[in-house]
Order: sequence, then C-alpha cells, then structure tokens
Amino acid sequence: MYRFLSGRSRTLLSLVLFFTCFCPLSHAEKARSPSLEVATFSADITPPVGAPLCFGNIRSAESVEEPLTARGVVLRGPGKPIVLCVADFVVIANASHDAWREALAEAADTTPDRVAMHVLHNHDAPGCDLSAMDLLDRAAPGVADRMALREAHEAAIRKTAEALRESASGFSPVTGIGLGTGVVEKFASNRRLIGPDGKLQLGRMSSTRDPKARAAPEGTIDPVLSLVSFWNGETCLAALTFYASHPQSYYGKGGITPDTVGLARNRRSAATGVFHIHFDGAGGNIAAGKYNDGSPEAREALTGRAEEGMALAWERQERRPLGVDEVAWEVEPVRLPWRGRYGAEELAAQIADPDATVRERVLAARDAVYLRRWEEGHEIDIACLRLGDAHVLFFPGELFVEYQLAAKAMRPGDFIAVAAYGDGGPGYIGSAIAYSQGGYEVGRVSRTAPSVESVLSTVTQRLLDVSER
Repeated sequence: MYRFLSGRSRTLLSLVLFFTCFCPLSHAEKARSPSLEVATFSADITPPVGAPLCFGNIRSAESVEEPLTARGVVLRGPGKPIVLCVADFVVIANASHDAWREALAEAADTTPDRVAMHVLHNHDAPGCDLSAMDLLDRAAPGVADRMALREAHEAAIRKTAEALRESASGFSPVTGIGLGTGVVEKFASNRRLIGPDGKLQLGRMSSTRDPKARAAPEGTIDPVLSLVSFWNGETCLAALTFYASHPQSYYGKGGITPDTVGLARNRRSAATGVFHIHFDGAGGNIAAGKYNDGSPEAREALTGRAEEGMALAWERQERRPLGVDEVAWEVEPVRLPWRGRYGAEELAAQIADPDATVRERVLAARDAVYLRRWEEGHEIDIACLRLGDAHVLFFPGELFVEYQLAAKAMRPGDFIAVAAYGDGGPGYIGSAIAYSQGGYEVGRVSRTAPSVESVLSTVTQRLLDVSER
C-alpha cells in the first residue's frame, strides 16, 4: 500500500512509524499502560511519658516498653494510589480519622477514599477523637487533656505523612503476590458466652483468673490468621497479616507497648527481613481471656503463639503472578444507624456534670459526636481491595467476628481477609441478635442499632460481588 501513497503522505507515514518505534512513551501513554508498584513507610508515633493511654481509662504512660509505630504500604498503578496504614493506637475516631486520611491522601497524591486508616487497638497506647476533644474543651474544660494529648496526636499524623511522602522514592515493581493462612492456637476466645435462655451467661474479658471463665469453651472465633505479601521476582517487598482478636494481655500498668500481635509483627520483621504490617480483624467480641491471666508470662506466651501463626501463614503462602489489571479498589459509603439510647440534651448534661468521672464525660462526648455526625448524614467508607480473586475488606469500629465469618462464607474457597478498627466512631458493632442477649459490648460502648447487621451484610455482598449468587 505504501507505494500508492503520494510523496507527502509517504513522508508523514514514515515520521509516524519512526516516532512509534523509536521514541519513548509520553506521560499520557505511560498512564494508559501502568505497572503495579508498592512502597512501604513507617513512623515512630510513641507518645511522651505522662501521656493519657486508652482515652484516660488506664494508667498514664510511665515508660516505653517498645515504641509504637504507624506503618503502611502504598500501591501505585490502578488509578490513583491506594494507601493501607495501621497505627499502634487504641482508637482513631471521627474527626481524628478524617484528619489521618486527609493527611495521608495529600502525602500520597491521592484522595481520602483511597486511604484505609486502621489501628492495632493495643490498649497501652493513646486514642484520639479530635471532635470529642473540641466538644469537651467547650463544655468541660480540662477533661480533654485527660483524654489524649492533642500535640502528640498531631505529631503522629505529621510524622506518618512525612514518612509516606518520603516513600515516593522507594517504589518497587510488583510481579506477584503470596496468599497464606495459619491457625493461631490457644489465643482467641469469645468474650460472650450465651446461656440456654439465649441471654449472656458469662462475660469473659481480655484477661481473667476466674477458673470458670478459663474452663469455658473458646466459643465462636475465627482461628485463622491470613497473610498477603507483595513480591518483585524472588524479593518480598511487604507482608500484611490479619487476625481477629483484642491484642492486650498484660496491660494497664503504664508501659507503652504494641502488645501481643504488635510484638509478634516486630519479631517477624526482624526474623524475615521483610516489612510486616498487622491488621486487627473483626475481633470486637474476641479476646485472649481464656488463655490470659494478665501476667507478663502470659503476654510472652500469647506473643509466641501469634508469631507462630504468622510464621505458618508465611510458610504456607502460595505465590501467583499479579497484573495491574487484576487490582481494584472499591468503596461503599454507608450510614451506620445510631442506637438512640440518649438524646443530645441528655449527653450534654452528662458532659457538663462536674460530679461525673472523666471516663463518663469522655464517653458522653464520643456519643454526642457520633450522634451529631449521624444526624448530619455522615457516611463511613467500607472498602475492598481486590487482588486477582483475593479480597481484603476494610471495616470501621470494633466489629464482631460474625461479620468476618459471614464474609468468608459468601465466597467459600476464595481468599478473604478482613481488617476492622478503622474509624472508631461507631464503637462496638454487634450482630443483630447480640443486642437482645445483653452484655458490655452491646451496652453503652456500642453506638449502633441492631439494624446495622443488615446494612453491613448488604454492603459486604456488593463489595464481594455475591449479591446474585
């Protein structure tokens, strides 16, 4: 065909062929054919000695047993970057959660809806809810300072965002992923044991020396620890683990620590030379109570069992190639229904009551903030990261393990991992039946109504694409 073209047309065609074959891709062309890359980041977010821990509910910080970190990964390739981050804090809620996501999104040149911000939920650590602190500053001066240190929280956000920004020079190509699972033995037990009458018979918290509570069965748990790893050829770039349980063991003594799973994570990082991140799964009604007498020796034993589960998942992981077109990030914003236990006026009176304890006033402030945000139509993002046929779900609050088990049952045989403890605004999120059974977790510390189960069940089905199965 070339010989039938005019001289001018031949010249133009020759130039097109030359630039197509020999000139480098333009930025626009590169954007149309991206590769998948990952970078890791970590920041020391240890608060100073004297800082309130666990919203002032336990002894303030007296020493640092092991530093606290915020650590995460950035995935670059499928659209704007995706940021997955876990802070060694007990709770990050409402305006604080917004502030973290906004700062990390700016640092990664992405949008807040592509940032999953979670906490390890270790109790010997700070918590922060800037919106509740602002409310306390207005209505109960001095109480906010006993809840959290605003400067330490702001410094943690700033240092984490700086670490994320600096990670931009350390992206590595991702050629494949590893998926593995391992059972964690003698760690998790359900905190809620139900009697023949369908009501709570025994509440077993994170530690106990009660022989009856120790002898009771584990109850409903998910013993499986899941692992997702990112690889460049034969080099592992990062490993993410997921396990459903409260992490605290020997706690409330004033020693700052990431506790059991955080310590196990650090040990696995040292043993493998691979950057590890750990997400707390749907462990709202799960803790180590059956196996934990609250002693330092119990902490060491539980840490070892968590470490063994992580090692087993690592050893059993199956590696597979992963293309950028197999990666997707989906977000479903939802309103989680307010339970309506108290109205705004009642909560305001509790906050202003000088005879109320700090814990009572802080709790009332956190309730009031969630109520206000809910009335204003505030939505909380539920997200899903798809990696080929594997799915990782990201939820808010102290989610009951039943939600995790239900998600896995929706796609039997597929790899499903669950991270809870995102936005801590809702508090505990129980299953529908749990609210009629009674108990601590579905009492004052839960801000959601029983109908929350239908909301989350529907959104989980959509995210896992099982609504028509």
